[in-house]
Amino acid sequence: MTERLPDFEALAIFARIAELGSFSAAAKALGISRPTISKAVSRLEQATGTFVFNRTSRKLALTETGQRVLAHAIRLLGEGEAAEAELRRAVHHPHGLLRVTAPISFGLSHVAPLLPDFLMRFPDVELSITYTDEQLDLIADGFDVAIRIAAHPPSSLRGLRLCSIPLLLVASPDYLAKYGRPEHPRDLKQHHGFLYTGTRSGALLRMSCEGQTVQVDPPATRYSANNAESFLPSLLAGLGIGLFPEFMISAHLRDGALEKLLGDWHFQEKELSLLTPPGRSHPARVSAFLDLIGGTLRQRPWNHFC
Repeated sequence: MTERLPDFEALAIFARIAELGSFSAAAKALGISRPTISKAVSRLEQATGTFVFNRTSRKLALTETGQRVLAHAIRLLGEGEAAEAELRRAVHHPHGLLRVTAPISFGLSHVAPLLPDFLMRFPDVELSITYTDEQLDLIADGFDVAIRIAAHPPSSLRGLRLCSIPLLLVASPDYLAKYGRPEHPRDLKQHHGFLYTGTRSGALLRMSCEGQTVQVDPPATRYSANNAESFLPSLLAGLGIGLFPEFMISAHLRDGALEKLLGDWHFQEKELSLLTPPGRSHPARVSAFLDLIGGTLRQRPWNHFC
């Protein structure tokens, strides 16, 4: 036997008729036709095998059964109205728990400073951020937003592309004074460098210049780590050449602590994106985060020259 859901619409209409005292008044208040009102009551009476109203041409009164069920119908109508109000509030008023994941270095340096403003603007939002360089599963792990830096964001998620992030090959003036400046990508294998182990890509470096693309061996590695920011002290101390995202080294390029190498050659750029689970609309708390945080990051605040 197939289980049948209660006729919630008919019960809600019944409650509104009892409140207003007539079919016509209920039809006007609900914005539906008088025949629709009548059909709803008939459905309810046919489904239950009893009458809920005594109807004459001049008077409408509840039956004894109608009086007994009225309290349940009124409560059902109230719960339905409250549920709709909560849904509208979720769409238009930012509130509730917002779960975000972001890369460690970028998140701490360029996302965390923006959060006080977000939290002050939206006091009803509770924010939980997981800083990790792992590519977490938004849906399986229950995240609302992922801040990602990748060459190709996954097509299975909704993506808001913010800007490109170039990868730059750099070294300190002290290093270059001691070991010389590479003039071509093939010269890199004669230098010292660092190895970032937080990616699945191979060790070969792929670089392009005026339509020419080459793959070359990276500099010899003495220092490897799963977080590129940890290389910065050694890089600044003149211990090697490094390939870094622009946001991580732009300040050091501006103050002369680092110099860009092989300026005519380029690596494939990464894209900074805000990813959300697939769906037609975002809760208000997600839209607020995308608008405020995304709007600021789109301006690439780490690089005043771009």
